[in-house]
Amino acid sequence: MATMYEATATAWGGREGRVTSSDDRLDVSLSLPRGMGGDDGPGTNPEQMFAAGYAACFHSALKGVARMRKVDVSDSAVSVTVAVTGGMAEGIDLAVRIEAQLPGLEEPVARDLLDAAHQVCPYSRATRGNVVQELVLVSDED
Repeated sequence: MATMYEATATAWGGREGRVTSSDDRLDVSLSLPRGMGGDDGPGTNPEQMFAAGYAACFHSALKGVARMRKVDVSDSAVSVTVAVTGGMAEGIDLAVRIEAQLPGLEEPVARDLLDAAHQVCPYSRATRGNVVQELVLVSDED
């Protein structure tokens, strides 16, 4: 299979260090969240970066599916929440909650688009079976 694109990032210092991409477009300081025993410093963390990447990727997949089906999702939004679960004794895992808001669409149409995007999004495909995934359609009233 041909590679469409690849990205490389390097970390120094783990969760309390720094990470950069090979093209220098990404250069961020990392801080350990208080909930994980850290000082909750000013840096980001791997879970925030993963959530951001997943949200952008999933939204692109959603827009692609909608475009193929000729459905307007121009006012849509996707939020991803990444949770760190478990502990050192039993093992640490991730759980993901994907929330999509698709204003103006009937619920069955919106749900169908959401499910289809979940099937084609590379993040969803890569984590399926490894990470608990919750897919939520947020209504206009929420």
